[in-house]
Amino acid sequence: MQDLNQFIRIIHDFPKPGVIFKDITPLLANPKAMKECLKGLVALVGTESIDKVVGVESRGFFFGTLLAQELKAGFVPVRKPGKLPFSTLIQPYQLEYGWDALEIHTDAIKKGERILIHDDVLATGGTAKAVCELVEKLGGEIVQCNFIMELDFLQGKNQLNPYPIKSLLHY
Repeated sequence: MQDLNQFIRIIHDFPKPGVIFKDITPLLANPKAMKECLKGLVALVGTESIDKVVGVESRGFFFGTLLAQELKAGFVPVRKPGKLPFSTLIQPYQLEYGWDALEIHTDAIKKGERILIHDDVLATGGTAKAVCELVEKLGGEIVQCNFIMELDFLQGKNQLNPYPIKSLLHY
C-alpha cells in the first residue's frame, strides 16, 4: 500500500494557536492516493456485514459515501443543527471550550441495522461519541468506528469504549 502519510499536510496554528492540523485535501486531490485510502478503509472493515455507513460532517462524507458504495450499504449523513431537512434527533456534546451538537434524521437507521461510523480523524473522541449515541438512540448496532487517522496522544479511543476503533494512520 502507498504511504498515505505523504498526502497529509501539516498546518501549524489552525484553527487556533497551538493546534497542529492534519489536512487531508492533498489526499483528496490525488486519485491514486484516494483509491489506496478507500482500499485501506474497506480492509479495516474486514468481513463484517454493514447495513449503513454513517458519515460525520463534513470530511466524513468524502470517504463515507465511497465506503457505503464499496460495502453495498446505505449512507447516512450526520450534520450540524439546522442542516437536515426532515425530522431529526439531536445530540449535544462538549468541546474543549463550550458545546456543539449533531443531528441525524429520525428515519435514517432502523432497529438492529449494523452500522459503520466513519470520519476523517479521531482526536478527543467527543464528536464520534455523540454520533455513537445518536446511532444507538435509533436502535442501530455499531459494528465499528472507522477513521483515516487517529491522534493517539489525545486518547480519543477512551471516549469510545466498548466500540471497535480502526484507523489507517496514527500520529
